[in-house]
Amino acid sequence: MKYLHTMVRVTDLDASLDFYCDKLGLRELGRYDDEAGHYTNVFLAAPGDEKAQVELTHNWDEKTVGGGRNFGHLAYGVEDIYALCQSLMDAGILISRPPRDGRMAFVRSPDGVSIEILQMGGALEPKEPWASMQNTGEW
Repeated sequence: MKYLHTMVRVTDLDASLDFYCDKLGLRELGRYDDEAGHYTNVFLAAPGDEKAQVELTHNWDEKTVGGGRNFGHLAYGVEDIYALCQSLMDAGILISRPPRDGRMAFVRSPDGVSIEILQMGGALEPKEPWASMQNTGEW
């Protein structure tokens, strides 16, 4: 058995690609449009880790999708959790669970999918503004 990908339904493909690629830093690996089925699949991965893929599925006729947290979350390890969280905040992304411990944070995609961000290696030393930030919303 081998892990292939995680599928996440999205309502606005452009907004989702902006979040996952432009803000979170994933790369688009491939795209498949099915005219008969009225859907698009886009496969994404973290640079250098193409085996761990996320499949964004956009059903053209669906206007809503169920609350993204019902399957759990996607998780990505990063070199500097503080730098990524600052970059996400600067881009207008709410940090639902700030990295107070220097190790873990959560954000949400445009469709409410929970994304866990983990510091690779050991936790960074706690520092402000993160150490005193409170959780906001669901994560």
